[in-house]
Amino acid sequence: MHSLTMIFAAACVFAIAYRFYGLFLANKVLGLKAERDTPAVTMADGHDYLKTNKFVLFGHHFAAIAAAGPLLGPVLAAQFGYMPGALWILVGCVLAGGVHDAVVLFASVRHRGKSLSVIAETEIGKLTGKIASVSILFILILTLAGLSIAVVNAMFNSPWGTFTVFATIPIAMVMGVYMQKVRPGDIKGGSIIGVVLLALSIIVGPHVAANPTLAAMLTFTKKELAIIIPAYGFFASALPVWFLLVPRDYLSTYLKIGTIGALAIGIMFVNPVMHMPAMTDYVFGGGPVIPGALFPYLFITIACGALSGFHAIIGSGTTPKMIANERDILFVGYGAMLTEGFVAIMALIAACVLVPADYFAINAAPAAFAKLGLSTVNLPELAAQVGEQVQGRPGGAVSLAVGMAYIFSSVPFMKGMMAYWYHFAIMFEAVFILTAVDAGTRVGRYLLQEMLGRVYKPFADNSWTPGVIICSALFTSAWGYLVYTGDISTIWPLFGMANQLLASCALIVGTTMLIRLGKARYAWVTATPGLLVYPTVMWAGYLNITLNYMPKQLYLLSTMSVILMVLITAVFIGAFSRWSSLLKIDRLITDKDGDEVLALVETN
Repeated sequence: MHSLTMIFAAACVFAIAYRFYGLFLANKVLGLKAERDTPAVTMADGHDYLKTNKFVLFGHHFAAIAAAGPLLGPVLAAQFGYMPGALWILVGCVLAGGVHDAVVLFASVRHRGKSLSVIAETEIGKLTGKIASVSILFILILTLAGLSIAVVNAMFNSPWGTFTVFATIPIAMVMGVYMQKVRPGDIKGGSIIGVVLLALSIIVGPHVAANPTLAAMLTFTKKELAIIIPAYGFFASALPVWFLLVPRDYLSTYLKIGTIGALAIGIMFVNPVMHMPAMTDYVFGGGPVIPGALFPYLFITIACGALSGFHAIIGSGTTPKMIANERDILFVGYGAMLTEGFVAIMALIAACVLVPADYFAINAAPAAFAKLGLSTVNLPELAAQVGEQVQGRPGGAVSLAVGMAYIFSSVPFMKGMMAYWYHFAIMFEAVFILTAVDAGTRVGRYLLQEMLGRVYKPFADNSWTPGVIICSALFTSAWGYLVYTGDISTIWPLFGMANQLLASCALIVGTTMLIRLGKARYAWVTATPGLLVYPTVMWAGYLNITLNYMPKQLYLLSTMSVILMVLITAVFIGAFSRWSSLLKIDRLITDKDGDEVLALVETN
């Protein structure tokens, strides 16, 4: 199959879905009204609550939700062949992921920009809200651990790759100082500085790697990187947002949009054949990349590329506070998820253009690959062209970078530049991931401070320096420990399970709100994907514990899995009880927005 066919099919599916199912969601299910004031209007403060142009807000929201998940998950799922992953990305984005994102954003806007845990507490009950808070903390820990392991596997023993990734940190700081202190508000100047310095880091990279002294300084083992990255997360969480977080986000937006656009053009120009078959022998298990069979592991592997609970954190975080018009929820919420699905399709293509033996050689541990009885085909030549040892680097990042470099270097006027494109792709992926590390660690620190603030009040003050340091250290230590002791085959399934369970939780909370708003006839839109995903992921969690963790004596990961499964089950029980109560009400009342609903809740 040619990749151009898949891109065209995906573009058509997403366009039709937005035009018909998206409008059904906006008009019938959610009843979005342009005349209803949003929190950005009624609570405008010029800081958090701020009316924002829908195209600008789309960019912010997409940059926030599109971390490395839609890049790495589909690459890992290529183990099963291109067809299962492509079908789930298309169906999942349209009927589950897009619905999830739009409904959570809608719920938060109606609840004055509040978080998912507060929405759950208001719509279902206080206990449910507290459970949701703990669940969100869990998924943040597991998300950062899973993404960081991919960076570790891409950067170890790679001085050129390490240099380009590390260079993005001082580049972001220089941008931050320039735009905050030297020329406040000069976004154009900061952008030029950032882009020029990024290009220089790629060009200088091979010369740094060729210098024995510098190469030795930039060559790290996996264990060393597993300490360095959490240490970076600690400082990123504690430093002022203008110094590192904001300029890195801004820098990553350019990279994300530019690189994904270039990859799409490259695929259309080259139209490479996908060598991975539609279905592989590993759909029933036994593959070296993902420790399980197609069902149910496909769903927790692709995760963010089709449905993501992490999006609920963003959709009930900064974005709802900036929606200028309630009708923009369709474009920003549903539209951004379909865009992420398109990114996931391109990542899947980039992995599947590799010969299967080469793909498995990169994404499997050497011992696991040796048991397959396969021989690499183009890998030695590819490794020589990129200037790196790429075999035995599981996690998806390296195989995606090789696939992207192969596509870019196949363009006639770019031949001979594969090494540069590979290291650009590694930096591109790392910026995606480190952006999530920056924001995720800070959000986790906020949540932890909020929880500890109930025990000792000063912790609730985000400006209290001891609280910032203590909570940053505790949170980074938690996910850093998982990075140090785990690997992609143990952490990624747990991350995927946590991510999908939180997504199912958000869908059920959204269903509860729809029922309360008198829209029970449309509740199937959110209830169906939520009730289908929940048992599927619970089954994957059970298999992961019994077949993956317990045989390896990974008792901590087993315990975390059980706790998370119990917490989400408690949310479902609370929601079902609330549904029963609401559906017994036979009289509608009018809320302050003039809508007839089953019950009123406090949303201030």
